[in-house]
Amino acid sequence: MANDREILREIWEGKIPVHFKLSADETDVEPEEYFLLIPRLSYFPLVTDKVRKHFLRFVSNELQDGEMWMDSNGTPLKWHFPIGVLYDLLVGTDGTLPWHVTVHFSKFPDDILIRCPNKEVVEAHFMSSLKEADVLKHRGQVVSAMQKKDHNQLWLGLVNDKFDQFWAVNRRLMEPIPDQDGFKHIPVRCYAEDGTYQQKLVAPSTASGQKRLLQDLLDDFSTPVRKAVEARTHGVTVPESTPLQWLSEHLSYPDNFLHLCLSYA
Repeated sequence: MANDREILREIWEGKIPVHFKLSADETDVEPEEYFLLIPRLSYFPLVTDKVRKHFLRFVSNELQDGEMWMDSNGTPLKWHFPIGVLYDLLVGTDGTLPWHVTVHFSKFPDDILIRCPNKEVVEAHFMSSLKEADVLKHRGQVVSAMQKKDHNQLWLGLVNDKFDQFWAVNRRLMEPIPDQDGFKHIPVRCYAEDGTYQQKLVAPSTASGQKRLLQDLLDDFSTPVRKAVEARTHGVTVPESTPLQWLSEHLSYPDNFLHLCLSYA
C-alpha cells in the first residue's frame, strides 16, 4: 500500500495558477480577468463556479444559459481529463505561469467536447473510472465491497479538496492483492502529444516475480516507428528506473489511474 504519506500529500496539494479571460466574441465590454489557484487533481467543472458567475455579468442575456467551455491557446479543454493532465499535455514543462485559459458561452464544439450540464455528470464519470481501475487492480472486489457512504466520502473528499477524508477510503484501493505484493494490473492511460490516449494491460511484475519498471512500460507503448522515451505526470519527468507498482500507489490521480504524458523519439 502507498506508505509514503509525504509524497501522497505533496501530490494532493499540487496546484496551478490560472488566468481566465472571456473570449472577445462574447462581449462588447472589456471584462475584468479572473485569477484562480486550482488543484491539479480536480476537474474544471468542480472548480469554476466562481469563474462562470464572474463572466456572466459581461455577456448578453441570450448567452446567460449557454454552457461554459474553455480553451487553452485555441485547444478546447476536455473537462473529463483531470486538470493536471490537461496542463501537462497542452503546456508541459516549457510554459510560463499563470496558465492562460479563454472562457466561452457560445459556439460549443460538440465535435470535440462532451457536454457537462451538472456536477452529477462529473461524479458519474469519476466513479466509472474508479471502478474500472479497481477491476484492473483487484478484479473489482474492493469497490464492490464498499458501501454508498464510502463512495460519497471519496467523491466529497475530491470535491472539497480534503486529503484525509479522501485517503481514509482510498487507502483500501491501494492494498495489494491478497498473498501478493502488488496489483493484478496497473491502471494507466498514456497520452500522446495530440491528446489521444492508449490503455493496455500492464502487469506490475514479470512471470518470474521481478518488478517491472517505467522503462518496461515505455517499451510496451513504443512501436517500430515511434519509441516512447519519457513519461511526465504531475509536472515532473519520472525516472525510467521507477517501479510501476510504486508509481501506481503514489502518483495515481484520484480516479486511481496513472495518467502519463509520453514523449516520443
